[in-house]
Amino acid sequence: MCRLLCVRSGGDGFEMEEHLAALARIARDSKEYQGHGWGCAWLEDAGTDEDGIQAHGPNAAGSLPRRPARWRFHHDIAPIWEDTTRPAGRTTLLVAHARSAFRDEGIRVENNMPFTDGKRVFAFNGELHGVRIRERGRIGAEKVFNFVKRFDRGDFAAALERGLDAIERRTRYMRAMNLVVADRARRVCFASRFSEDTEYFQMHTAPMDGARILSSEPYPGTAARVRWTPVVNGCTGTL
Repeated sequence: MCRLLCVRSGGDGFEMEEHLAALARIARDSKEYQGHGWGCAWLEDAGTDEDGIQAHGPNAAGSLPRRPARWRFHHDIAPIWEDTTRPAGRTTLLVAHARSAFRDEGIRVENNMPFTDGKRVFAFNGELHGVRIRERGRIGAEKVFNFVKRFDRGDFAAALERGLDAIERRTRYMRAMNLVVADRARRVCFASRFSEDTEYFQMHTAPMDGARILSSEPYPGTAARVRWTPVVNGCTGTL
């Protein structure tokens, strides 16, 4: 199935290209084909609200109020390793996804993740058989996202765990269910569940250059300088 990546940092952020290049190598060299398009979402600082000073005045520090960060998106039907228009620049939060379409179906750019509901972005890697839930969505991954949101009472990590428990109970066989959800406040929740092929489905985390990474696989060629930690099967957590 697909490959996931999430990178989060504070301060001045990080350059996206190094991380997207690593995902491109992971997808290109994967034992399962990851070339059914790809996508990424990143936060962009929206700057100061120059109009807001007329209505609200400066804040307590005497500076202009800041607009909330906004999501920017890039989706392409080409494989990530062939896309010459990958976004560049700095951000404090990046979510990226290289797609391996189930049964080679629904290969359209609008089915490429990350998906968004306007506030959160969502990416999924997994395979479920015999799922008995009724939910809106173009493909199974979007249905999972919308179903999980039903359980949100202000703690999305708890909602994620309850929602995935319910999906697993209503699924004949879960090959894997790995996902990441991020919002504009730079809160990131993730979950990892799988029933087979640990080498392929187990995600990994690592600190690197002031950022925190969650990836389907360790970045190629980084073992000597980056300490990658496997995500425990069944884990629900925050990045």
